[in-house]
Amino acid sequence: MGKREPPIDAALARSLLQRERQRIEGSLAAKAVIHEGEVDVIETATEAAEDAEMIGEEQVDDALAETLRAEMAAVERALKRLEEGTYGFSIESGEPIPAGRLEAIPWAERTAKEEARYERSHRRMP
Repeated sequence: MGKREPPIDAALARSLLQRERQRIEGSLAAKAVIHEGEVDVIETATEAAEDAEMIGEEQVDDALAETLRAEMAAVERALKRLEEGTYGFSIESGEPIPAGRLEAIPWAERTAKEEARYERSHRRMP
């Protein structure tokens, strides 16, 4: 069996993935700067209510940073699949991921249907 062609051009995929990497790196860098400023404010704030509000905001920021780090890891895995020639195909079924999905979410690892099923089965319970 011959090599399958990915649903989108490799150069376009690489460009989209590099753009996403830059976006995520920029967001993480901005979060780090904001975080440093918030820590300074918490350390100098005297009102308990202010401290609680800032700590709550910090927890939201930490969750967002974790999401960004997860996206970055997915981008890196996608770049690796691009080099290996498996980019654009589901890591579960091997089925092609539609080009529109890859253009919207360049790091997609599964078809939309598979991703929905994966998300349902891996949803964290509160």
